[in-house]
Amino acid sequence: MRQSKYFLKTSKTTPSDDISINAKLLEQGGFVQKVLAGVYDFLPLGLRVLQKIENIVREEMDKIGNEMFMPVLHPKENWEKTGRWQGLDVLFKVKSQHGNEYALGPTHEEIVTPAAQSIVASYKDLPLAVYQIQTKFRDEPRAKSGLLRGREFRMKDLYSFHSSAEDLEEYYNKKAIPAYEAVYKRLGLNALLTEASGGTFSKYSHEYQVETENGEDTIYVCEKCNLSKNKEIYQEGAECTNCGKTTWRETKGSEVGNIFKLQDKYSKAFNLQFTDKDGSKKIVLMGCYGLGTTRVMGVIVEKFNDAKGIIWPEAVAPFKVHLLGLSGAEERAAKVYKEVKNVFGESEVLFDDREVSAGVKFADADLIGIPYRLVVSPKVPEGQVEVKKRNAEKSETVPIGNLAHILKK
Repeated sequence: MRQSKYFLKTSKTTPSDDISINAKLLEQGGFVQKVLAGVYDFLPLGLRVLQKIENIVREEMDKIGNEMFMPVLHPKENWEKTGRWQGLDVLFKVKSQHGNEYALGPTHEEIVTPAAQSIVASYKDLPLAVYQIQTKFRDEPRAKSGLLRGREFRMKDLYSFHSSAEDLEEYYNKKAIPAYEAVYKRLGLNALLTEASGGTFSKYSHEYQVETENGEDTIYVCEKCNLSKNKEIYQEGAECTNCGKTTWRETKGSEVGNIFKLQDKYSKAFNLQFTDKDGSKKIVLMGCYGLGTTRVMGVIVEKFNDAKGIIWPEAVAPFKVHLLGLSGAEERAAKVYKEVKNVFGESEVLFDDREVSAGVKFADADLIGIPYRLVVSPKVPEGQVEVKKRNAEKSETVPIGNLAHILKK
């Protein structure tokens, strides 16, 4: 992709109404554009990152569930059945010109549970799990943390259906938790499994927290096994429920996912039943597993940056290679662009062919944060290119034919 033709402009201006690192760097780097507080355009550069995050999430969720797609517009009566029409303070409510009232979905228990009524009849139909990656809406009172707290945002939500508490427990521990761990590992994040209050559902739920300097949450991490506790349920001297130790360290974290055993809260509301082996009718038990994909994008930026800009993990970077053609070497840079595309694929190379100074190109490359910067200039010999990893101190000049090997290494 030629940068001169790309829908991209960087900026030196810091957002005046949001001081979070992710808002600052994503807006200045041309990844997103604020429409209003908590609502963003994802420009082509930002959309590429989001799509790569969601592809990783999708690949791991496909191993434990089936993908579906549910509506954003929900009937009022579904939310009245669960008591959340009045009980959920962040619910966006919409009234049509015909007098009908709807909710804009902040989550989808009110849709997926009645959907399961036509699928689940017998114990033989269970367990089941479905997920979606969908746009959600929450009327947040304070939306001033960039992608970390949006009024409109992207989220993966998975719902599981079970015939017994034991079956729910097994799915939760042996399928959902390993799938989440696989997602975060591929995203380049060390996400800590964190005990949190289960509310009305159970004694505990779990969050996944990434340690960040400006994290919104205070968490306590077991110094032996890394299981964490949210500040809300932490008691000084408490034993770790995983290893039994009582040594904890306090740190700041940003939540990147949460999982709950919903039990029968929503299945009771919609009378979701199944016929058991003995012929009796029983209520289906459910689990819910959320992961905000736009929020994850913001947390990655909060975690991986320096004074110059973003440092994207390779798995989610908008491009793998950023090729800079400097003044006096334009024709040679165009030839190198063709060769580099053959090595890494056309969709993984951003070619800065703009008629701007070398200083501007270097500054923008650092701000955008693509993993590898390649430079073609009059100082670089024919047939070679200067290579620098985004978070490395020094560059090296290598033959173009060795690029694939060097970058892989």
